[in-house]
Order: sequence, then C-alpha cells, then structure tokens
Amino acid sequence: MGRVLFDQVCKQLHLLEADYFGLEYQEPNGTKYWLDLEKPVCRQVGLSLVDPLLRFCVKFYTPDPGQLEEEFTRYLFCLQIKRDLSQGYLQCNDNTAALMASYIVQAECGDYVIEDYPDHTYLSTYKFVPHQDQELERRIMENHKKHAGQSPAEADLNLLETARRCELYGMKMHPAKDHEGVPLNLAVAHMGIIVFQHYTKINTFSWAKIRKISFKRKRFLIKLHPEGYGYYKDTVEFFFEGRNECKNFWKKCVENHGFFRCSVVKRVIRQKTRVLSRGSSFRYSGKTQKQIVEFVRDNYVKRQTFQRSNSFRQTSGGRALQGSEGAGYRGATPSSSLMGSSSISAHPLLPLGDPALGTPALSLSCGSMTLDSPTTVTSVSMGGTSHRRDDTAMSYRTLTSIDVHSPATPNQGQSHRHTMGAHQQQQRITSSTDGDEVDKNHENTSKAENNNLFYVNGKSEKGQNGIGEINVNVNVINTPDLSPEKHLKNGEVEDSEIRKTKRWPTDKAYYIAKELLMTERTYKKDLDVINVWFREEVSRESDLESEPAVGLIELLADAHGPCLQEMETRLARWESNARHNIGDFLYNTLLNVLPLYDQYLENLIPVLEKMEYSMRTSRRFDQLCRDFESQKYCYLPLTSFLLKPLQRLLHYNSIIDRLLDHYPKDHTDFEDCLAARDRLGETLLEGLTVLNQAENLVQLCELQRDISGFDNLVQEGRRFIRQGCLQKYSHKGFQQRMFFLFSDILLYTFRTQQPTQCFRVHGQLPLKGVTIQDGDNKTGTDFVFVIHGQGNQSLTVAASSEEEKARWLEDLNMAILQMENEGKMPYLTTKSCILGSVDELGGGGIDLDRGSCGGAKDSQRSNTTVHVCWHRNTSISYSDQLRAFQNQLSGFLLRKFKNSNGWQKLWVV
Repeated sequence: MGRVLFDQVCKQLHLLEADYFGLEYQEPNGTKYWLDLEKPVCRQVGLSLVDPLLRFCVKFYTPDPGQLEEEFTRYLFCLQIKRDLSQGYLQCNDNTAALMASYIVQAECGDYVIEDYPDHTYLSTYKFVPHQDQELERRIMENHKKHAGQSPAEADLNLLETARRCELYGMKMHPAKDHEGVPLNLAVAHMGIIVFQHYTKINTFSWAKIRKISFKRKRFLIKLHPEGYGYYKDTVEFFFEGRNECKNFWKKCVENHGFFRCSVVKRVIRQKTRVLSRGSSFRYSGKTQKQIVEFVRDNYVKRQTFQRSNSFRQTSGGRALQGSEGAGYRGATPSSSLMGSSSISAHPLLPLGDPALGTPALSLSCGSMTLDSPTTVTSVSMGGTSHRRDDTAMSYRTLTSIDVHSPATPNQGQSHRHTMGAHQQQQRITSSTDGDEVDKNHENTSKAENNNLFYVNGKSEKGQNGIGEINVNVNVINTPDLSPEKHLKNGEVEDSEIRKTKRWPTDKAYYIAKELLMTERTYKKDLDVINVWFREEVSRESDLESEPAVGLIELLADAHGPCLQEMETRLARWESNARHNIGDFLYNTLLNVLPLYDQYLENLIPVLEKMEYSMRTSRRFDQLCRDFESQKYCYLPLTSFLLKPLQRLLHYNSIIDRLLDHYPKDHTDFEDCLAARDRLGETLLEGLTVLNQAENLVQLCELQRDISGFDNLVQEGRRFIRQGCLQKYSHKGFQQRMFFLFSDILLYTFRTQQPTQCFRVHGQLPLKGVTIQDGDNKTGTDFVFVIHGQGNQSLTVAASSEEEKARWLEDLNMAILQMENEGKMPYLTTKSCILGSVDELGGGGIDLDRGSCGGAKDSQRSNTTVHVCWHRNTSISYSDQLRAFQNQLSGFLLRKFKNSNGWQKLWVV
C-alpha cells in the first residue's frame, strides 16, 4: 500500500507533522500525481514500476507557517520554498525574490562578513531564481547585510513569512480551458480554487462559495451556492486535456478541502468497483489541519538535533563546490552550524535488518525526496559481528543540490565503540575550512551521539537543471539516541553525566548580562519590524518609499547587529570560564551608538506627527498600516515600535545601575560602568522629556484609531491619564463600558456588535466643575462612586475591586484639580451624525474620522491596550506604561503539555 511507503519515509525522518507532506511522481507527459495512500503502489495511475521515481514534497501549504510546531517541519517547508523559487513556480517581483534569497543565504552562511564576501560574487554559485543576474545578486547581498544576528531557525521563519504573502505561494498550475476555449491555469489552495490566465489571478472560488465539485471525463465542474455570492452562473465548467488530468485535479481539490476546511474527516472504506460504477470512491483519508495542531500539542517531544545542509549551490566539474572560507554559521546561535557542502546525505529508506529488502536512495533536494532502485550489495561489520546487508550504490538525482541530514531511526544505533576508527577516517576525508571546528564537532559527536557508519560508493546522474555530477565515497549517518537521558542545550546533544558536571556561572553579574543579551535579541527583532518588514511594505507603494519611520530606525538597526554578536561572544566566554568582562563592552557600545540616539531623539516627535497626519488624511496609508499590524510579526501597534529605542535607553540605565550596585569599587568593570552611566545620563536628560511627549502623542494617536464617533482626539495640550473598564449604571442595571480619562475630558464608550466590534463614544463629560461622590447606597453594589458634572449630568459607575476604585478616584481628583488651576481647555463634541459610507481606499479630501475603526470599517485590533483592558476588565494609566518601559524581560520558558510528559521551549517577552 502507498501508506506503508509514506509512513516509512516519515519514520526515517522522525517527522511528527507528517500530514503536511506527500510523495509525488510524474508521468512522462508532465502531469504530477500524489501517491494515493489507500491504493497499492502497483495500481497508481501513471507510476512506472520499471524505474519508479517519487519525491517527498509539501502537499498542503499552510497559510500560517507559525502554526508549524517543529523547527524541522519549518526547515522542510523552507526547502520546498527554495525549490519552488529556483524552478519558477513561486514567481514574485525582484525585491521580494531578493529578500527571500537573502534569508536562504543567512540560514546557510550566517552573518555577512565583508572580509569573506567583498562583493556579490559569493552568491554566483547559488541558484535562487531562473532569471538570476548580477543586479539581483547585489540586492540579495544588501538584504543579507541587514540580517546580522539571525539564527538559521529565525531566517527560516522569516523566509516562510515572506513567501506566504506572495500571490503564487503554494500555487501549482494545472492547464485547462474554459467553455470558450480560452487557455487558463487552475490551482487549489487553502482558500479554494483559483483561476489564472498565465500567472495573473482572474478569479477565486472560495470554499464558502462552492456547493459541490465533480468531473465527467475531461470536464471539471464547480457547482456554486445559488445566492449571495454574485456569480452569474451556478455551475462553472473547465476542460482538461484528458480524463486522468481532470480526475487528478479533482482529487487534489477534495484533499485540500478536507485538510483545511474540515475539523474531522471520516475514514471510509473504499469499495471495489462493481459492474456499473457510480463514480470515484476517493476521499481524503489523512488528518485535518486542526487535528494535526491538536495531535502535535498533545504528543510533542523535544526532537534530537538535525543537521542543516549547506549545499544549495550549483555544482560543476564533477564535484560539489566547496563553501567559502569561514562558511560555518556566524549568527546568533553558535550551535546552529551548517554542514559543509561536500557532505552528501545518504540515508537508508527501509530498515537494514531485512536482508531481502534493497535500500532505495533518499535525497531531499530543495524539498523533494528521490527514491531509486537498488543496484549493488555490500557488507558492513557492526559491533564486532559481521552482518550481511543489502545496501545500495546511491544514485542522486538533484534538482539543486540541497540535502537534509535527517536523523536515522533509533533501532539502527546498535553500538558506538566500533565507529571510532571510522570517525577518524571520515575526518581525514571530509574537507573543511576550519580544522579546529571539525575536530570539535567530531569530538562532540563521539561523546554525545550513537552513530552507525555505512560505506557507500555512488555516482550521481545528470540533474534536471544542468547540475553537475557529485561523487560520494564515504558518508556518516548520525543516529542520536532518543532516550530521555539526553538533554538538548543550544542545539547540542549532551549526556546527562556531562550535564551534571557542567558548572554554570554563579556570579550575579552573569545573570544581569544574560538579561541584557536576551532583551537585546528582542530589541533587534523589534527594530527589524520597521527596518525590514515595514520597509518592504512601503517599497511596494511608489510614493511611500521615503517613509520617515524607516529612516528613523535604519541606522540604529544596522548598528545593533554587531553589538548583539559581540554580546553573545562575551556570554559564551563567560560560560566557558574564560576571562570575561562586561563594563568595557557597555562603555564602548554606548560611545558608538549614543550619537545615533541623539539624532533619533531630535527627529522622533516630527516623525510621529507626520505619521498621525498621514493616517488621518490618507485612506491608502491608513489601510496599509492596518494590514501591516494584522501580520503576526507586528505584535504591537506600529507607532509603539518607534518608541522602542527610547525604552531601550531606560533599560540600559537600569542594567548599569544594577551592575554598579553589585561590583565593588575596586572591580575592573566598575570604572567602565560608571563612565558608561555618565555618558548615558547626558542623552537621558533630553530623552526623558522626549519620552513623555512621544508616549502621550502615541497614546492619543492609537486611541483616535480605536474610538469612533469623536472628532480629532489629538490636540495640543491634551494629556492622556487613564483608560479601562467600569460598570455604568442605567435603567437596565450595570453595563460594561470603556472609559478614557484625559486632562480635560472624560469619555465613555460602548462596544459595537459584529462585525467591527469597535468602541463608539456614548458620552463625554468635561472635567471643569466636576465633583466626585464616594459610594452610592441606592444601587447596593460594592466599589461604587458617582461623577457629578455641570448641570444635572451625573454618572454612577462601579469598579471591579477596591484597588481599581482607588486608582480611578486618585486620577480623577488629580485631573479635576489641575483643570481648575489651568483654566478651561478646548474640547470637541461628539459627532452629531454617522458618516456616510465611502470607498475605503479611494476618494479625496480629509476625513476626520478616517483614522478611527469606525471610519475604516476594520475590526478592533487585538494588540492594543484597549483590547487588553476590555477583556481583562481592568485599567491602565499613563504612569503605569512609563514604569513598564523600565521593566522589560525576555527569555526562554518551558511549557508543560497536558497529555504527555513533553515540554516545549517558548521564547517569552
């Protein structure tokens, strides 16, 4: 059965999230089929049994790669993206292609180092896109420079995040014609069936529109729901070249619908064909996406490390091209080293214990697995006992030479002692640019992993893309032990005995420096949200290329990449008990970057004011920002990321103060820390003033976007004080309302119903002449107070606790007192009418409510403090947020799974 073969491949790879993948084969006429897991291999349509060739590929392209739990699964997805990009399936503009290629280079080569890569020619050995030229390579190099500090796993995730936003992500074209004979391309994806003319999308039939899909010989039929979707026909026909091509696409549609749209798929036993068939009995038989997510969360176990290939290079002259000098990874995670390109994976697909079975070759080349037939037999001596094995002279068919060094199955690891001599031989054969690193890696392997060695003689055939031959003589299959005594730390495998004897630093300064490193990683990622992701968004709009927010952050982001690397090096030396210090690093770093921060402080307020004006007056820019904030990597409002450098200065000051409290005056780092604090203090004198103005402006801007029904909230002299939930009393009883306290006015809002769920102003109360009455005996509810306005206006409200009530009373009394001392402040009234509906992305003029959720008709953003206060039934003040800036923490925590003994490592901010 096809399932036996597929399960064996997944077992070989130790792949937990297996249902995203499948085995693909191709007919001589070019039609590609997925291996039917419920049918015997000999009955697969179009599969040649003379020379069977199957590829292990991504079958279901998830719209959110963040849902992939395992790093190894994301790595396999990246291999597939590389293959799609290099073969022209994933077509995009040159800017996006250069960005994706730069993430590929970052994952394989590590950080850009000008000594090793003086110009773009180091990229010429790579095959990224079919139309690759020198100009594209220069763009790739410029993007590569900006990724300093990213580990391979981070680069993989960024590659997937970029790829998934491309229009042709996961689209595999199937040629067809419409009823008028016009040539078209059909594709199926998570959202439905998409129609292309060449590579231009002209229509999408979402699964919600479709009532039924069927085929009759060469005709493919889409039956739509009769009402509500605006299509002029209820049945749409497309014509394929033949019946097999038509049924093949129909089966792919059935599988995609079952995987993405269904919660559970019933396993139906397929009946044998009767005399008169009533149609195909094919149904999707795997797990759905929802089931995969639940299954992985319940059964997740920390997998052993896997080795990344460094062979995404074109080969020539009958050999694999060697990596450039220092090709080992230089990024943020030293343990995430890459394998040299001369190492080719040759893992057995079937168990070696059965002498009757040959061992097909397995190669994941750009996300594909190649299965070939066995040709020779060799003998291997293991553990002092000679066992006859049927092995294979592996034949590698490479599209572009990428290889996955996947861990072999645990039952292959019988012994370790017999492999020591083989390791020494392998060390002599394997070429590398750093001999010390090779010795260290082999030493670690010999101590921590259980290995088997297989001698394989093979010669590759000519690749499909003109790739040269690769000669393989010796290969090592690393077989890590999966027993619970093994522990993973920083990507390395450690024995429990070694871990017990390992001594971590106990000095308090080490943990302060560790906090500095962890928060620096988060800070660098926050800067990249603007410098990389937002830059890419605005670059697509010709009139937004000079967006000032990008220029404000760019120099800081470039400067902090090398700082992060140096910091990691210092901590690594500290952990190895080598000579270490942190004071000189802080002083030198601040001496270099503080001039950039002085420039940043000078330009911050004008940039924020310009962004507020653009959001308020330009529908297109406001919609661009809202779309950007809906992305996963933008976990805060966009303007909040512009304040991160200011917050970082406060955290630097806190770190230095704690180091000075810890070190005695005669310590070598004390003088450096003291000098660093003095230099930082000069910048913070201006920075604190700017921080108060900027944070107040950001709060007003964001509240303007979250509140509808109120004229321009951003006014000179108005200060934000507190926001939060209170229960307002009316004739219906107490109802939850969102209150916003400013220096001159109190607003209270209600949350609208679906679909927008925005906050609309229900009323306003100017603070001039307001009095507060503590308690109200009429309602009989705890934590009640009454706000009396001018005239007969009054509000009876209840807090959630005595502490919340005290906070509101304190802030209200303070605001009322200041209002009386300063005199009357101007305020605008609630809108008298609801704005008419206008085109969200078009039209001219200025709309004062355009920046609000009511004007843009977007749903309430989930990454704002308004959202948190509403759902937590609490409040937060301006002073609370300023205190939070000085107390930020980042690091790893372990999450315990409910139904298993596994733990998951999570990065928490």
